[in-house]
Amino acid sequence: MLMKKDFLSIRDCSPEEIRRILSLAAEIKAEPGKFSKALEGKALAMLFEKPSLRTRVTFDVGIHQLGGFSVLLGPAEINLGKRESLPDVAKNLERMVQGIMVRTFGHDIVEKLAAHAKIPVINGLTDLSHPCQAIGDFQTILEVKGKLEGLKLAFVGDGNNVASSLVLAAALVGMRIAVASPPGYVLRAQVASWARERAVPGFELVVTSDPVEAVQGADVVYTDVWASMGQESEAAQRKAVFLPYQVNETLFARAKPDAIFMHCLPAHRGEEVTDAVIDSPRSVVYQEAENRLHSQKAIMVLLMK
Repeated sequence: MLMKKDFLSIRDCSPEEIRRILSLAAEIKAEPGKFSKALEGKALAMLFEKPSLRTRVTFDVGIHQLGGFSVLLGPAEINLGKRESLPDVAKNLERMVQGIMVRTFGHDIVEKLAAHAKIPVINGLTDLSHPCQAIGDFQTILEVKGKLEGLKLAFVGDGNNVASSLVLAAALVGMRIAVASPPGYVLRAQVASWARERAVPGFELVVTSDPVEAVQGADVVYTDVWASMGQESEAAQRKAVFLPYQVNETLFARAKPDAIFMHCLPAHRGEEVTDAVIDSPRSVVYQEAENRLHSQKAIMVLLMK
């Protein structure tokens, strides 16, 4: 097993491990039948404190396509750390299933589960990190562009968990990345620091408040919603702050002529992105969403086999 026991953040991986996941994801996508019994009889507990379309479907379908099965546990069943302590949840599940996927709020929750569980823990999303999304994204870029190193990715919007995971992944594959955010919503300083410390040759990071500077000459333009789950009370304020960061045709035109558009979805059309961009032939958002399935199957195989 080339990976660490858990998959909590991109920073847990080495450059070689990222490449291994991407290589296996491509193989699984090309020959899914070859892996139909890879996790035969194994169970994945899926813990959801936050709802999801793509995370729920891709992990559920993915484990079944690998010959295993899933057990869904929502907030009513488990209420992490409240109804039952995190160590007790971990110690119970490790005797019943072979892997745990968690989609929650605080990153400390997945860290505590991983610290107490003897079975692999996979981060399906926390407020700090969205590593499965980044792997699916980089699989998509690799498919479309044929390489990762040397490309420029521009992320426009909140310097959130998705932006953080993209920066960390870019550092490990030698990609240039520019993150444009309004003051007060910038990329976490510790993410930028860690990325620069661990980066392989070719990595460059620009953190700016100017979306035009970020997008200029980019091979990939990426955005996310302005207000994520749990930030609904800030939605009106954020909309006013982020309006200059909308990815529209004018801003997208600053990228290379063959640049692609990406979004982790769900999208709030007319806010962070216009219909003209997300529905254009250069948008790969649905290919990107599909690749969550293949990349997460690769992660499960490497961790649970």
